[in-house]
Amino acid sequence: MIELQDLVKRFGDLAAVDHLDLTVQPGEFFGVLGPNAAGKTTTIKMIVGLIQPTSGTVQVCGMDVQEQPVEVRRRMAYVPDFPFLYDKLTPMEFFRFTGNLFGMEESQMDDRIRELIPRFSLDSYLNLTIESLSHGTRQRIAIVSALMHDPEVFVLDEPMVGLDPRHARVLKDVLRECATAGMTIFLSTHQLSVAEEMADRIGIIHNGKLVACGTKDELRDQAGTGGALEETFLTLTREESSVEMELRQLHQETGPTPAITGD
Repeated sequence: MIELQDLVKRFGDLAAVDHLDLTVQPGEFFGVLGPNAAGKTTTIKMIVGLIQPTSGTVQVCGMDVQEQPVEVRRRMAYVPDFPFLYDKLTPMEFFRFTGNLFGMEESQMDDRIRELIPRFSLDSYLNLTIESLSHGTRQRIAIVSALMHDPEVFVLDEPMVGLDPRHARVLKDVLRECATAGMTIFLSTHQLSVAEEMADRIGIIHNGKLVACGTKDELRDQAGTGGALEETFLTLTREESSVEMELRQLHQETGPTPAITGD
């Protein structure tokens, strides 16, 4: 459903995404973890077609994102950490605007609005302008808007930002229901607990590379920790000190260095 092949994105000399290969299956809930500036958001922006790769390809629903952008976007929804909304519209106007963009019938829009608005507690905000609403409420509006056309693929970048505990729980429940119904979920988060609770598989990106990928148990095996996901994450994303880097380079050039022992 999502396939990244030898994906590279450079900004000058910086490789923000460095030869990344990844396949996410239909109906899979895939979580992405990584430190700040690891390349997660850059990867997501290439998946949804907001930026072009330096090299490599992105396919969604069997279509190349760069070659068939309109067809891909018909099948996809995207919620960034700070979504752009039209501030002068009301939430109801924005939902209908989104539905019209995707060619939905009025009856379809009405059904989705009736289903989603109560779950995200938006009833009392429908006729207020979006500019007057809090960040958390705007985030819920963005999520409902993204789900209006029942996308095949849902990409979210830090969607819990600004949500209170109750609505974070609602979002988790909705996403799990969507994945169970066959929707592919691609979610980037800094919250290890969210990835551990929700994801079928987890990918860890570090310095633009996919350093590990698998189920929670498989990640523990790769890291050799056998412990909590936090310990696994910290092990796989640990930065080498300059001394360690020099020793590793020396090892590669000359072979193992003999141990120094006292008399």
